[in-house]
Amino acid sequence: MERQPPSPETPAPAPACGGWAFWLGSVALLGWVLGCALQLGEPVLAPAGRYAGLLAASLGAGLALVWVGRRRSSKAGAVLGWGSVFVLALGLGFSQTGLRAVWLAQQALPASLEGQRLVLTGMVAAMPTRQAQGLRFVFDVAEARTLAGEPVHVPARVLLGWWGGPQLAADGERFDVYRQPADLRAGEVWRFTATLRAPHGSRNPHCFDAELWLWEQGIRATGSVRVALRDAPPQRLEATARHPVEQARQAVRDAIEDRVGAGSTPDDDGDTEAAGRARARIAGVLAALVTGDQSSIEHADWEVFRTTGVAHLMSISGLHITLFAWAAGLVVGALWRRSARLCLWLPAPTAAAVGGLLLAAAYAGFAGWGVPAQRTVLMLAVMVALRLLGRPWPWPTVWLLALAVVVALDPWALLQAGFWLSFVAVGVLFATDLKAQEDRNTPVKRLILSKVSALLREQGVVTLALTPLTLLLFGQVSLVGLLANLVAIPWVTLVVTPLALGGVLAPPLWTLSAWALTPLMALLEALSALPWATLSVPAAPWWVGAVGVVGALLLVLRLPVPVRLMGLPLLLPVLLWPVARPAPGQFELLAADIGQGNAVLVRTAGHTLLYDSGPRFSSGSDAGTRVLVPLLRALGEPVDMVLLSHRDADHTGGARAVLRMQPRATLLSSIEPEHELQAVRPATRCVAGQRWVWDGVRFEVLHPVPEDYATARKTNALSCVLHVDNGEHRALLVGDIEAAQEAAVLARAGQAQALRSDVLLVPHHGSKTSSTAAFLDAVAPRWALVQAGYRNRYGHPAPEVLARYQARGIQVIDSVHCGAAQWSSAEPGRMVCERERVPHYWQHRAPPLGNAE
Repeated sequence: MERQPPSPETPAPAPACGGWAFWLGSVALLGWVLGCALQLGEPVLAPAGRYAGLLAASLGAGLALVWVGRRRSSKAGAVLGWGSVFVLALGLGFSQTGLRAVWLAQQALPASLEGQRLVLTGMVAAMPTRQAQGLRFVFDVAEARTLAGEPVHVPARVLLGWWGGPQLAADGERFDVYRQPADLRAGEVWRFTATLRAPHGSRNPHCFDAELWLWEQGIRATGSVRVALRDAPPQRLEATARHPVEQARQAVRDAIEDRVGAGSTPDDDGDTEAAGRARARIAGVLAALVTGDQSSIEHADWEVFRTTGVAHLMSISGLHITLFAWAAGLVVGALWRRSARLCLWLPAPTAAAVGGLLLAAAYAGFAGWGVPAQRTVLMLAVMVALRLLGRPWPWPTVWLLALAVVVALDPWALLQAGFWLSFVAVGVLFATDLKAQEDRNTPVKRLILSKVSALLREQGVVTLALTPLTLLLFGQVSLVGLLANLVAIPWVTLVVTPLALGGVLAPPLWTLSAWALTPLMALLEALSALPWATLSVPAAPWWVGAVGVVGALLLVLRLPVPVRLMGLPLLLPVLLWPVARPAPGQFELLAADIGQGNAVLVRTAGHTLLYDSGPRFSSGSDAGTRVLVPLLRALGEPVDMVLLSHRDADHTGGARAVLRMQPRATLLSSIEPEHELQAVRPATRCVAGQRWVWDGVRFEVLHPVPEDYATARKTNALSCVLHVDNGEHRALLVGDIEAAQEAAVLARAGQAQALRSDVLLVPHHGSKTSSTAAFLDAVAPRWALVQAGYRNRYGHPAPEVLARYQARGIQVIDSVHCGAAQWSSAEPGRMVCERERVPHYWQHRAPPLGNAE
């Protein structure tokens, strides 16, 4: 029977690619992604055999499902397929992620090799990143031997630092690290002496997970080039052609810095040091735009970009790659049309689309292949495939396909903020359908107005839709972001970035790009300086953020007004989530995991005190920026007082960042009048006898006395000792006092019970010079908190000190094993460790205290 065309009254059937088969594909993709996500939630890994068995069972069931479906009616096959496909895809995603995780876990560094000096031979696998003290680089190890020449097994890929200046080992031996090369380059083969350790990072609520990042990169050990005076000097064996992309990236980055950032010191033309630093900052931003090296951007500039909501533009974003693909497609199409033979073989529009895609993929690879780049290239690939097929796909399938491929390549990207910001933004744009509706006869003026209107609406939609997610992930959102992006998006996309990319072929264009970027940077700095530039709220549970995203989506969708208004109440929880605080008369301690240093947050019903601020890691990185500021923002903490026990950098390193974030906080400290922090916030000198009461909780300074300021020979002797007491439970925070100061505090205490405390911040991180028997007997704490770095060179806490605590039945909680530690006077018998509260299989498990070797 001849098939008749559909009548005008009968709607034409939908294309096959938009029917149930593609919706079934969407179900499979969703199952795959959820399976991967479920595996990431495992606290510990199962044996490889279980994952392999699940993978085999899922594949076998899938093949059986196809066979059964082909032998049954279409209706029965569909009924059988939908639920089964979802479950099978779930199993496949779960099992393959588990197998990859097991394989990564097997690459771990043997504990017996931690801290040993090893002779490593291998290749620099990526362009090194420059830091204030030296270089950090990825190193592929080809051979590892002990100093005696015995071969040992270490992870194939490690992250090393090569720092300048002499260092001392724990045994007092001097290491000479001055022999650092000025031009360490990707592809070079080196042999040097280095020390390795497990990839151990800090664990704090609402903060960056360094161990997850290292795991995701496949890096199973970190370390540093440490050459003792008696060791053989580092040796460059050869320069190879391996890693050509990384070599090209490094060459371009260095060329940008030489041309744009040159002259960072005064010269004969009267150039100022400030102008040189400004040029270096601009050069770093251009290097990030061209090569994707985000470490080239200074931390202060990143803060400006985050505050103004344009951070996505200052790295390789999807917008940049889309623009590059469009421009590359125009060039390929124009060149293709010059050959009649090529046009007969493949139409010019198709060649332009495919060529633009391939060149955009090459650009994304050159720029580091980050999640935004992956997402954009995959989206472009799907669009090109749709053009070649000539049939539309449902947008959820397109979106899920790109998401599933990214997850297949990197399952742990699901735990990265950038992943969700990228894909939620794209999904919102798909769902709201912001395509302009013009035709060829549209007047130019009307077309331009339409494009501008579409840009404004698109930016407004994305900003509104991502606000709840941004608040959930970062605890703050830019209030000037819409204005900043309206200026920055077209300027960076159409002017700065094309000039920066063109500089690869014509270096003078880098100078033009720098000139174009300079006024934009000035505008962004002015916007970021506004007191209302950002809105900060306490961190809410993840489901509150998800509800908020749904509410924002309802507001921007093309729906009836009553339906859209239903989104408003869904936004309120994420904006008004209450801060959980102690009850009146109670107090809480949170000892942050900040490495070698002290930082303890003391909270009452209505007040907050920060005792010390952790170390400074480098000139551009400190515990305040990395840990304390994000933590305080997530907790919704307005700090009333910052108490810095003494001037040492491991106690004051993060103070500048905290004080700038907390303009109303007073500063109490023993720092000298000429200390640099006095210019940030004038400090009141801490003196024994100072007392105040917050919400029924008494605070008292026990040390130092005024005479100590004139007689103390060491800064540790001036450590401010703080006693916190609510009448039933107490805490004693002592900084770096040593035996003499412990005795002085005991002598002034008078009564035998005056110093009794539930929690003691272990003096001087557990140094041999502190924690005397008499002091421990007088304090008699139930809990002792040690804030020290993993495998720190001082050996804190010292074994003999640890033995004194253990002999008295005092439970020692150290940040290496616990992460951030939380204690409440309302539950004095409970200490909550962040590493135990949210366990993950990729987190490092250090040897027990006393068995570090």
